[in-house]
Amino acid sequence: MVKRTLSELIKSKLDFKKIVLLIGARQVGKSSLIKEILKEKKVDYLFINGDDPFQRSIFSNPTFEFIKEYIKEYEYLFFDEAQRFENIGITLKLIIDNIPNKQVIVSGSSSLELTDKINEPLTGRKWEYNLFPFSWNEIKNEIGFANSLKNLEKYLVYGMYPEVVINMENNPKEILIQLSGSYLYKDILELINIKKPELLLKILQALAFQVGSEVSYNELANLCNADRNTIINYIHLLEKSFVIYRLEPFSKNKRKEISTSRKIYFYDNGIRNALINNFKTIQLRDDIGKLWENFIITERFKKHKNENELYNLYFWRSKQDAEIDLIEEKDGEISAFEIKWNDKKKVHFSKTFTNEYHPKSTEVINKENFYNYL
Repeated sequence: MVKRTLSELIKSKLDFKKIVLLIGARQVGKSSLIKEILKEKKVDYLFINGDDPFQRSIFSNPTFEFIKEYIKEYEYLFFDEAQRFENIGITLKLIIDNIPNKQVIVSGSSSLELTDKINEPLTGRKWEYNLFPFSWNEIKNEIGFANSLKNLEKYLVYGMYPEVVINMENNPKEILIQLSGSYLYKDILELINIKKPELLLKILQALAFQVGSEVSYNELANLCNADRNTIINYIHLLEKSFVIYRLEPFSKNKRKEISTSRKIYFYDNGIRNALINNFKTIQLRDDIGKLWENFIITERFKKHKNENELYNLYFWRSKQDAEIDLIEEKDGEISAFEIKWNDKKKVHFSKTFTNEYHPKSTEVINKENFYNYL
């Protein structure tokens, strides 16, 4: 099993003081990670599964007496797919506030309703973490640098969802096609009762083609034959389900820099490629620049999250079309990155940017040095 970077951090928080909450897309390995941690601790635990209709029904508005009786034999409680339980926040608050010596661990595949259900009841009572598809570092630590490097082009095409990586030599395409269907955004369809699931797919496909480019909500609305507010709402839901994420423009001089656009990336290259049904090898693709940019920015994003570092990520473009792919800001300091697949390509950082912001560093990430940044 590939060891997850978050494992040690989560283990350090199992001190019976707060709930540990792990959120991420379906099939990224949340349940496997928690079960592996509990196995290592050699403890018995109560597994309460939100995908099980029976357990879902008995934990729908349970009384305190019922909860106390149901869990009394266990020190460790694992609520899986917790967003599917009604009033889960109140239930968890009852346990943590009134039943001593219980370590509660909660996982959820969508922050759509889960965050709303638990944030207020559990204020000050939880540690919250995000789990993503495998990172480059996690795979490298498992199979070694040489093997990871040999598989790099496959990761760019098929992504790094755990089941895909495990079956990389078998049929990753079939797994991705199934995963990129409604299963990945099942929570959106079920919880929000979307009336036009085909529109959701149209939006995803449009975003897949526009990876690395600035996205206009108005243009998307015209392309998908929908109104702008609907587009914005669906994109927000896709973010909450950990399918996509946004980079906002870095701007402190609105007269000279764009400040109202955004770029949208996918948490996984394989999902992006499945949506447009393009699994061609790197040598036959005309979008390698987009794939590389999506891969590197997402890996940087994962790295900061996995290491619990509070970075803000942006892109930058002037009104004269000078651009920088990635800006990272932490504690008032910024670093600028250009991301190029072709390591022979000359890169010049805009003097407009460097003179204005005096970045701590300006660096080029390419296929020859990328591992130093992940």
